[in-house]
Amino acid sequence: MKRHLYIFLFFLSLSSFGQGFLHRNGQKIVNGSGYNVILRGLGLGGWMIQEGYMLKTADSTNIGPQHVIKQKITELIGAKNTEEFYNAYKSNGITKKDIDSLAAWGFNSIRLPMHFNLYTLPIELEKDLSQNTWLEEGFKMTDDLLNWCAANKIYLILDLHGAPGGQGRDANISDYDPLKPSLWESTANQDKMVALWVKIALRYKDSPWIGGYDIINEPNWNFDGKNKNGCDETSNAPLWELQTRITKAIREVDANHLIFIEGNCWGNNYNGMPPLWDENIALSFHKYWNPNNTESIQKFMDMRTQYNVPIWLGETGENSNVWFKDVISLAESNNIGWAFWPMKKIDNIAGITSVATTPEYEKLLQYWKKGGEKPSSDFAKAALTQIAENYKLENVTIKRDVIDAMFRQVQTTETKMYKKHSLPGIIFATEYDLGQNGYAYFDNVVANYNGTAFTKWNKGAAMRNDGVDIKSCNDTITNGFNVCFIDDNEWLQFTIDLNSDNEFDVDIRYSNAVAGGKLYLEDENGKISKTISIPFSADAIVWKTVTLKNVALKQGINKVKVHFKKGNFDLNYLEFKNAQVKGPKK
Repeated sequence: MKRHLYIFLFFLSLSSFGQGFLHRNGQKIVNGSGYNVILRGLGLGGWMIQEGYMLKTADSTNIGPQHVIKQKITELIGAKNTEEFYNAYKSNGITKKDIDSLAAWGFNSIRLPMHFNLYTLPIELEKDLSQNTWLEEGFKMTDDLLNWCAANKIYLILDLHGAPGGQGRDANISDYDPLKPSLWESTANQDKMVALWVKIALRYKDSPWIGGYDIINEPNWNFDGKNKNGCDETSNAPLWELQTRITKAIREVDANHLIFIEGNCWGNNYNGMPPLWDENIALSFHKYWNPNNTESIQKFMDMRTQYNVPIWLGETGENSNVWFKDVISLAESNNIGWAFWPMKKIDNIAGITSVATTPEYEKLLQYWKKGGEKPSSDFAKAALTQIAENYKLENVTIKRDVIDAMFRQVQTTETKMYKKHSLPGIIFATEYDLGQNGYAYFDNVVANYNGTAFTKWNKGAAMRNDGVDIKSCNDTITNGFNVCFIDDNEWLQFTIDLNSDNEFDVDIRYSNAVAGGKLYLEDENGKISKTISIPFSADAIVWKTVTLKNVALKQGINKVKVHFKKGNFDLNYLEFKNAQVKGPKK
């Protein structure tokens, strides 16, 4: 009898939120066993809903929202070819390989930004607004993603990024079309949004690897205030009314899943929020381009205490490795999970992957930006087809330095080889060690803390996402990049493993437009070379060489720093040559 009672109580406890389902326990997010869970996530921005800046089209006037991007593509290649491009783009954008890789790198959750029009028709295309037409495409994409996540024990959080009609005046985010009624101006759009969430909840109510429902991404709308993005709203009444309505509708079919809510002003204005209307809610906030100190998140931690509810950093990123490491440390030290943004973007240093552009695609961008001769349909189709192909995981550049900052550098100040350096030989300046500022390198400007007054941490915006400035290199011997904009007293460290004591001559390959640069080499015990002056090379794109003589390195691990006593030059590589063995080989 007692055994039967224990079994009954066990299953009763599971039924509260379902076996294995994430749920709220006071101010914590816990799993079905009651263990605290810190979500370490990535948002799949750009897959289901495009934003122009990820495709570089936002450099052109008004080519930011997806419907405008699609219109511009259709004007070039026609409706049929456009459909083929989008099919390839979505097919290649996220695959099982992507999710397998994210799991291997350390992520335990995915945030899926959804566009409503992959799941249902817009209201203007519905024959009967009392009936919703459901589209299988979005549900199939979600089903596949959920299966890949479940296979990797990764939680999938569903995020309605583009709501019916658009939920914010920042059209690039939600695909809002100002020529049509917004979410807030149309009861029909709101009804469709509620129906969509019910449809989603019915489909996934029994799926424990669905981590939760992020029911509205970054609303930014003025209801009563003057700020068009809702940043001065004091009540936000329509926002709370809609989120309450959606929550209650979900609960009629799904009692299991955690629901994330967001404030106005891109998710962060929670003014006027009423008492919590559901027992299984968490508050989401977004954080970009500000300092990573307690003050920057204090109001959300205060809300966590006031409402006795978990908080989640539902979107962050688009900054330097230093900023990434610091924001993760800040969040996790306060038991706050996070989701970075995004996974794939063209010509990207501030993310875990970068999609390569092509000269042909750049020609399309120039046409959209400046006009002139219209590219032929065949040319444009081929250019776009190649871009879609470039979105495959096997074709992107994986940013190991970003992944290292997000996971390893959060835990340690130890440095790690960027790659193995074989001496005698060339060490390219851009292949300095992986690690924190002040340990693997030192740079004076390491992050953007200035909001919309953007500060470049890597002024060359190439190759790596540290404070070190890197640009494309035109030298005859190159890995494609060189260090640039060198300031006084900055430095780079290189880990070198030797099997004997050696003495080298070291060629310094440099360019500059002004004389005055100086550098020397040092290790953990101090200087290992004299200070050498960097003569005038004639121009910043003219490369010359100066040589440091008799630089001694020891058997085993050497942490060699190139210390820039005076800057104002570019550095391509150091070539260690004329090796003279000074001790026994291993």
